Amino acid sequence: MTEDVTSDAFLDGRVMICQPRKGYRAATDPVFLAASVPARPGAHVLELGCGVGVAALCLAARVPGLDLTGVELQPDYAALARINAQRNRATLSVIEADLAALPADLRARRFDHVVANPPYYATATPPAQDAGRDRALREATPLATWLDVALRRCRDGGHVSIIHLAERLPDLLAGLAPRASCMVLPLAARAGRPARRVIVQARKGGRAPMVLLPPLIIHQGDSHPGDGEFFTDRVRALMRDAGALDLAAMARA
Repeated sequence: MTEDVTSDAFLDGRVMICQPRKGYRAATDPVFLAASVPARPGAHVLELGCGVGVAALCLAARVPGLDLTGVELQPDYAALARINAQRNRATLSVIEADLAALPADLRARRFDHVVANPPYYATATPPAQDAGRDRALREATPLATWLDVALRRCRDGGHVSIIHLAERLPDLLAGLAPRASCMVLPLAARAGRPARRVIVQARKGGRAPMVLLPPLIIHQGDSHPGDGEFFTDRVRALMRDAGALDLAAMARA
């Protein structure tokens, strides 16, 4: 371990991740994303913009026997994703490529699940000081391209799962809904607060109406009384116990 890289625990230590000390650092979003993917053992999963592999490896910790592929543009992050896959004994193949210009062999494949946590901030947003963090967080490739590539790589009847800012929900639905049925899960920091993020899960080729689910509340109470995390019981089960976030079951409830 070099001084430029930290070792961080996810899922209460089930997944150990090397990530840059000063670049983009994964937090809760890839864990939420991984928890939402309705994968079963043996499924083929593609993550677009996999970074150091947190979402893919958290999914692997919950569902055994997956065939995982990650696409990452930044060489340093792709290298760490490979190290993390070995460290966590997961089958994750990391391809260093621009998702808008994927290699021909990858373009020929279809996956049961495609997942992504695209950059959140618009191109005009002031850049971050660290180049790797800036590329991870500030949109260069349009969101519409991310969604189109995700749907193209997904098999008919498969699922595309995306986590993004709530303000981008119209763009997410515009890119997904014409070609898929969609469920939307808002993520709210506290009860009574506006949702700042959403998970959108699309079933390719589906024709069902869009379903807007009740928000998932992340933290207990009105504020943090100290330095603890104060997750709700439901979110603690996701973050600590590798629990599943079953959107289809929520829709049936």
